[in-house]
Amino acid sequence: MTVEKARTVYWIDNTLYLNITNQCSNSCYFCLKRYRRGVGGFNLKLTKEPSVAQIIIELAEVLHMRSWDGLVFCGFGEPIERLDVLLEVARWVRQHYGRPLQIRLDTNGHGYALNPGRDVAAELKAAGFDKVSVSLNAGDRETYVEICKPTFPDAYEAVMDFIRRTKLVLDVEVTVVRLPELDLAKAQMVADGLCVRFKIRDYIPCFF
Repeated sequence: MTVEKARTVYWIDNTLYLNITNQCSNSCYFCLKRYRRGVGGFNLKLTKEPSVAQIIIELAEVLHMRSWDGLVFCGFGEPIERLDVLLEVARWVRQHYGRPLQIRLDTNGHGYALNPGRDVAAELKAAGFDKVSVSLNAGDRETYVEICKPTFPDAYEAVMDFIRRTKLVLDVEVTVVRLPELDLAKAQMVADGLCVRFKIRDYIPCFF
């Protein structure tokens, strides 16, 4: 069986997605990349991280295929692991494609911990991002550590800090995956306390 070449750009319905890295500071037990090659029929298992030029070339090939509703930085890793790449590509999109295309970042919320000394939220705003979706995934530190298995201490606190700082300049929502060990009401209370929207995602490993 021939496996399709790993994709940097893929799409689901009318939304484009950018898979710029497979690195992640979490090792969530429910993550699709633990047992799937990709989503929607696209192989997302990168053998090498794409350069900015490679991302733009692949993106340019599909941007004018149709009228896309949005562009989302979300793949088999944490996009903010490559913050400078993420920002440069977003700026290119805004310069060459403009609005009304919405640009969103799907992130685990470790942005400030991974990029110390930088004002990540302000840089995202300046690069043209409209929205950030943060994977909260738990209503308390203990559950977060258990299910997300972060690679550094105080990761849950880092997520809280990222949400508080980012919501000041961008539209922020937080998400959780519907898991047996997760207290959804408790997670909802955290989101309400942070004054951000709350979304529950069903865990259905239905791709490939």
